[in-house]
Amino acid sequence: MIRGKWKPTIIWEVHEKPLRFRELARRIPGITEKVLFEQLRELEADGIIHRQVFDELPARVEYSLTEAGAALNEAVHSLAEWGAAHGAVRSCRSLSA
Repeated sequence: MIRGKWKPTIIWEVHEKPLRFRELARRIPGITEKVLFEQLRELEADGIIHRQVFDELPARVEYSLTEAGAALNEAVHSLAEWGAAHGAVRSCRSLSA
């Protein structure tokens, strides 16, 4: 569900508060609008991202995490912390060798 370069970053960006498409695009340097749109659609289809359309003019759409998405974000964050700690341990071993 989160394979690829951008999905973990998208999940991380919307974990604190809902964001509009343009806000997401600004927060993720290097991602094209096409790829962002595709990734959001896939995450929505997988039940990770919720897309809310507001009945306003101009139209407003916000993206947020579902409960499953929030749980996934916590799991990925734990893995990132483990990776950082493990990388620090490996660096120390390399220096002492």
